Amino acid sequence: MNTFSLKVIACDKVFYDGRCAQVVLPLHDGLKAIQAHHENMVFAVEVGEIRILEENGNTIYGVTGTGFAQIINNRATVIVDTCESPEEIDVRRAQEAKERAEEQLRQKQSVLWHVLRWEARISRSVINDGHLKADSRLVTDGGLSRADSRILL
Repeated sequence: MNTFSLKVIACDKVFYDGRCAQVVLPLHDGLKAIQAHHENMVFAVEVGEIRILEENGNTIYGVTGTGFAQIINNRATVIVDTCESPEEIDVRRAQEAKERAEEQLRQKQSVLWHVLRWEARISRSVINDGHLKADSRLVTDGGLSRADSRILL
């Protein structure tokens, strides 16, 4: 079995350091499997599952944070902010982090809703007050579009 050197480094520990047959990493557009004699490259690693197939056939699973991976001369180095095995994950801490993320998402959606609502109110008031003038240089196809015209008050 062809193997290569792999080192997975998190900010607080070395998750893996040894030889392996394959490592599968999460990327923004899917998973990337690296095997022996892979071409040299550098790419961004996203949050997700990492799978390491050791030369003895054993598979090691983990969860990574964001970072990057570098493959040069049959050696791969993965540097991520976090990397934990399933046994190391604190379920309570993970649930709290999930709840914080969901709340941040709700707040962002709420802000967007308010911005769109105020934008609609301003547009209506400008049109209703009769103060809408189009910059004639930006009028296309006989009408105004939000992306390519300016409203002058």
